[in-house]
Amino acid sequence: MKTFSINTLGCKVNQYESQQIREFLESLGLHQSQTSDESDLFIINTCCVTHTATAKSRQQIRKIQKQNPDSILIVCGCLPTLNSNNFSINENKVHFITNRNDLVTTLTQIASNKAAVPGPHSTLSSPNSTIKPEKGSKIKDKNLSNEHLFLPNLSSFEGQTRAFLKVQDGCDGYCTYCIVPKTRPIVRSKPIQDVINEATALVQAGHKEIVITGIFLGAYGQISVRRAKWSDKNNDYLPNLLERIAEIPNLKRIRLSSLEPFDVNEKLLDVFASYGNIMPHLHLSLQSGSDTILKKMCRQYNSEQFREKIDLIKSRLDRPTLTTDIIVGFPGETDEDFEDTVNLAKEVGFSKMHVFRFSPRQDTAAAKMDKRVKTEKVKGRSKILIDLDKELRIKYQNQFLGQSAEVLIENSNGIIQGRAERYFMVNIENPENSLKKNDLVKVKLVKNSDTAMTGQIISNS
Repeated sequence: MKTFSINTLGCKVNQYESQQIREFLESLGLHQSQTSDESDLFIINTCCVTHTATAKSRQQIRKIQKQNPDSILIVCGCLPTLNSNNFSINENKVHFITNRNDLVTTLTQIASNKAAVPGPHSTLSSPNSTIKPEKGSKIKDKNLSNEHLFLPNLSSFEGQTRAFLKVQDGCDGYCTYCIVPKTRPIVRSKPIQDVINEATALVQAGHKEIVITGIFLGAYGQISVRRAKWSDKNNDYLPNLLERIAEIPNLKRIRLSSLEPFDVNEKLLDVFASYGNIMPHLHLSLQSGSDTILKKMCRQYNSEQFREKIDLIKSRLDRPTLTTDIIVGFPGETDEDFEDTVNLAKEVGFSKMHVFRFSPRQDTAAAKMDKRVKTEKVKGRSKILIDLDKELRIKYQNQFLGQSAEVLIENSNGIIQGRAERYFMVNIENPENSLKKNDLVKVKLVKNSDTAMTGQIISNS
């Protein structure tokens, strides 16, 4: 056993965990293959948040086993935690990690050529622990995972300029459309000092931007994502963590991944306003602008509360980038419900909307709901939002024309481009020959479109 390949599907958390697997296997003496057909070991880090993601995961499993019948295959991530019995494949060389706690042991055995196909798996378990931050009270977390003791903290995020750093895992919120609480049921948080050590190592590896991520990031420090169970509804653990990260020397940029409206509080915005290396970009998942639909989704806010949080953000931050997720065609969504969503999107002025057509996910409450919206109507509503997304994006970006921005170069092949502080993409019009990936450059924004702005270099930092 000398070489391995990793195929990752799904979210930022999965991408982070694949990097952990990479570094763990490298620590055992294996080398990542440059081309996948040369590997002795294949790891597929699966996603099953939608039927499409599930189908893609299954397709990858079949494809890799067909093309590499003599290689060992590990299937991990979310899909096997639900059901690994419905795969018509040769299981003699396939290891399904139905219990995440078995992954490290399986990887170690395979790397040393001692692995057999795992037998029955034990139930999820984790020790009682308490996170002790230097600022703020103790984080009492009886479900703190011991995962960080085995899978290594990252020293680099290979292949990307922006490094993802997972600080939270798990969800017990049970939004009616979502399968995640069944695939990642244990809510847990990474100790603050572990986060700081890992972020520092990523900076030392050359990463200028770190994205702090989690399954339900706003529940950092809590044992549940349901705020009704929190002793202090105004959770300051995330702001305290963010402040510590922002103080790391030479860390140029910090972003937060997806939050929910009530994750944003005065303390969090105080930290945003106090540190120039925290980007003025917040991704707040809306899902719907209709109170009726939000209630059916089992979301923890209503439309007016969402508006109030947007007003608060805009009062504290200079022209912040506000991005979101919206589900179209949820069961029972009327024309009036959809109009509420459109009106709220216009009112907020999102700079980017990720629009998803509702697709019933087996084993979720929404899959059993009546009053399905007709497919053609869902397509029509989706197009309306996609067109609105382009319109709002251009309108938002227009206000920066003629101004300067700092761009982190992400692609230096062909079109030189990267992202500005406020997350929109910028194409470099007059690139210098020495410009390369991961450079920070100051530009003047001279053109705008719905796909990217265009910038002319002022200086290269």
